[in-house]
Amino acid sequence: MQYHERMGFSETIFLFFLALLIFGPKKLPEIARQVGKVLNDLRRASNEFKAQIETEISHLELEQQRSALPASEKPKNTVAALPSVSATSSGQPEQSAMAKVPDA
Repeated sequence: MQYHERMGFSETIFLFFLALLIFGPKKLPEIARQVGKVLNDLRRASNEFKAQIETEISHLELEQQRSALPASEKPKNTVAALPSVSATSSGQPEQSAMAKVPDA
């Protein structure tokens, strides 16, 4: 619920004048500043709490999605990957065709 839905303008003015009479014109700005700081701290703590809850919920949803998916199997009828460097019968790596060609 927002502020303007709970209290009208005339009620706000009445409370302002009442606070002015009780605290005086010198103390009222200090009190308003302190109330503003407290409300700001509460809002910040609330936002941090909401962000932490949303992060935890997203982590839980991700874990549920991962557990719901079946484990992947290797595809059938596939070709095995070729090794990047093949060894000759002597155990030494085979040179590529480009390395065997002499410079002209």
